[in-house]
Amino acid sequence: MSYTGRERRKHPRISNRFVVCYRLLQEQDKIETSQTKDLCIGGMLLTTHRQFEPGSSLVLEIRLPFHAHTVTLIAKVIESREVTKDLIYDTRLSFCAINEKQRKVIADTVNYYLKKG
Repeated sequence: MSYTGRERRKHPRISNRFVVCYRLLQEQDKIETSQTKDLCIGGMLLTTHRQFEPGSSLVLEIRLPFHAHTVTLIAKVIESREVTKDLIYDTRLSFCAINEKQRKVIADTVNYYLKKG
């Protein structure tokens, strides 16, 4: 069933899969790898292997197709919802520290896929 209410998102979003390495800000050695479910310049929906508390800070390294280097960001967990019991979670993130160069790389990627259709 799809959502039919008023659109509340501030930024256009693409439903593409990009590789992301992530970890809690305070955990230097517990890096995990997953994929985005969607992406916009304000945040992303990420499939994670554990549930995170809302407000938790994650360090993200995103690999985008038109950029030679990973984009490293800090994001805040908005929600982490269980999809498969004790295995898979949909984790909504909001970027909290993003500079103009990072914003441009993400915006260029989003705009490319929006135009591609």
